[in-house]
Amino acid sequence: MKHLLSTLDLSRADAIRILDIAEEMAAVGTREVKKLPALRGRTVVNLFFEDSTRTRISFEAAAKRLSADVINFSAKGSSVSKGESLKDTAQTLQAIGADAVVIRHGASGAPARLAATDWIDAPVVNAGDGTHEHPTQALLDAFTLRNHWARVNGTSTLGTDLTGMKVAIVGDILHSRVARSNLWLLRTLGAEVTMVAPPTLLPHGSNVWPCAISYDLDATLAGGIDAVMMLRVQGERMHASFFPNTREYSRLWGFDDARLAALDAQGQTETIIMHPGPMNRGLEISSAAADSPRSTVLEQVSNGVAVRMAVLYLLLSGDQLRPSGL
Repeated sequence: MKHLLSTLDLSRADAIRILDIAEEMAAVGTREVKKLPALRGRTVVNLFFEDSTRTRISFEAAAKRLSADVINFSAKGSSVSKGESLKDTAQTLQAIGADAVVIRHGASGAPARLAATDWIDAPVVNAGDGTHEHPTQALLDAFTLRNHWARVNGTSTLGTDLTGMKVAIVGDILHSRVARSNLWLLRTLGAEVTMVAPPTLLPHGSNVWPCAISYDLDATLAGGIDAVMMLRVQGERMHASFFPNTREYSRLWGFDDARLAALDAQGQTETIIMHPGPMNRGLEISSAAADSPRSTVLEQVSNGVAVRMAVLYLLLSGDQLRPSGL
């Protein structure tokens, strides 16, 4: 695996292999000494042009647990604020000997551009680009879903996929890179996906995506769902009015206390509630739902370190994955 830019690039076998290796990496986190010497002497650069807390810290923890050296780069306070281009920044990283670059950028396609050029000869990991993709978030979500699905069915996780699992992705689909990456990956792993949102928050062309589209969250939940993935309303990307007001959005498409109680009343005892974070409590999800036993929010954060350890290990160990479709 040379780069990780999109979940569309992963075959079923590739995805399962990453998740299986992540299982082994997760075990490292339970040890007294949470370290492996696998990447000793390697340098991983976190190149973040957008604000981030969870993703940057998660990648940093993953690299350090593999004994790699980590350089954190933030566009704020750097030469980027003086007008330095992505090309010049990449060539600077090449000159200091970066062995892998984890990049988050506000422009869709920036990681692919970096990977396709000769600006830097190092593996590139997409940590989120514009409204395009966020592949490691989708992988950690799939890891969380697979663990839950195995518990429900009383099976082992290793080597398994998500065949038969029903997942609803709810909210701001239009601006969400998480939704897109999850859709491609979950379909590859055999899950049935339903996108739930107001029509104004669904992207043009979503009608041909390999998923069901719903405008009614209550009807979707009543139909039986194994996991509900709530998305953050990304106000910073909205330059128009996509819904009348926050109260109406919360009432129609937020996971509130009433919908949490409805799951219990409908006997859906195994349905889990997910959120990639950060959460807007009281808007797309209530505090009761976010803090309930059904919530996997903190489990997702923990699983993110293991999944990113697996990705960095595969990229920097020279272990090759089969290209998708072969």
